[in-house]
Amino acid sequence: MSTEIKTAETPKATLATTQPSQSERFTNAVMKEFSSNNGAVTLTPFQKKLCQNYFIKVDQTLKDNEKKRLAKTEQYRDALAFTWENVNMAKLAIDVIAYSSVELDPTQPNHISIVPYKNTANNKFDMGFLIGYRGMEIKAKKYGLEVPSDVVYELVYSTDKFKQFKKDKNNPVESYSLEITNDFNRGDVVGGFWYHEFKENPEKNKIKVFSLKDIEKRKPKYASAEFWGGEKDIWENKKKVGTEKIDGWFEEMAIKTISRNAYNAITIDSKKIDDNYLAILQKENEMNDSIIQNQIDANANKEPLDFEDAEIVDDKALEIAGVTYQQETSEQNFEQSVQQTNNLEEAAEPGPNF
Repeated sequence: MSTEIKTAETPKATLATTQPSQSERFTNAVMKEFSSNNGAVTLTPFQKKLCQNYFIKVDQTLKDNEKKRLAKTEQYRDALAFTWENVNMAKLAIDVIAYSSVELDPTQPNHISIVPYKNTANNKFDMGFLIGYRGMEIKAKKYGLEVPSDVVYELVYSTDKFKQFKKDKNNPVESYSLEITNDFNRGDVVGGFWYHEFKENPEKNKIKVFSLKDIEKRKPKYASAEFWGGEKDIWENKKKVGTEKIDGWFEEMAIKTISRNAYNAITIDSKKIDDNYLAILQKENEMNDSIIQNQIDANANKEPLDFEDAEIVDDKALEIAGVTYQQETSEQNFEQSVQQTNNLEEAAEPGPNF
């Protein structure tokens, strides 16, 4: 009697297919949309990561604005909902490619803010991108002709001892001295300054001083009291019933005004200018008028204009997020940034179907 030995069949392994996340689908959609209108595009892994961050921020912005839209009475509620179906994806794709190429991250404080505004020509929402003061620093370092080794910007208070030393025949290097006589009660703001330092070529050092009047004249004509301080109108039932005093964040706004001026003063190298930089310049020039006009149309005879997320300074936007801190994004913290994106996505509600 022979015994037949049968070899047990090994069950075939079932390979789990990993579905791309919403932000990954958005990145692919951006690349497809951009390529269909502008030719093939290749993104670095870091730029793809930034595209995912733009999805997170735009998605959050849409949801926040939709809540505000629905909170309005039907009489004043715009019929166009803040949803992905109503976003001008062709324009958004071009914008995201341009701003991500400059390594501006919307999830980092003061890099870049996103403001949706209605395009009456196509009844879609365009996304306005407002570069913050940290974003201006990144842009200046990337495209600058002669980028300083260090850029210092400070406010000067009434109890400080400040002196600038301008360049002349007896002084070949511009510099300054600043002595703080009272660390915890420096008094009122009387001005400020910025200083470009070139450690290898100190003769190129440059200082610019601002009086309090110089700072205040850069304040927007219709500046929000929540940002700059001052009086704010009180509205009840769509009618103005009085005013209230608001402390605001004057010092934060003032130092950001000076910092923006400091990085705007860095000359751009024409050899470094690329299509993305030109696209950003064009968007900065065309966006502010569109946003303001849409806000006027939407709020005419209703409520005061209330720019909750941004403030226009020197025809650009100045972002404020309470007391700010420095947190730069680079290739070096790529993995940490990826984890941050994953954590945000896990907490997000189901989004668009790209």
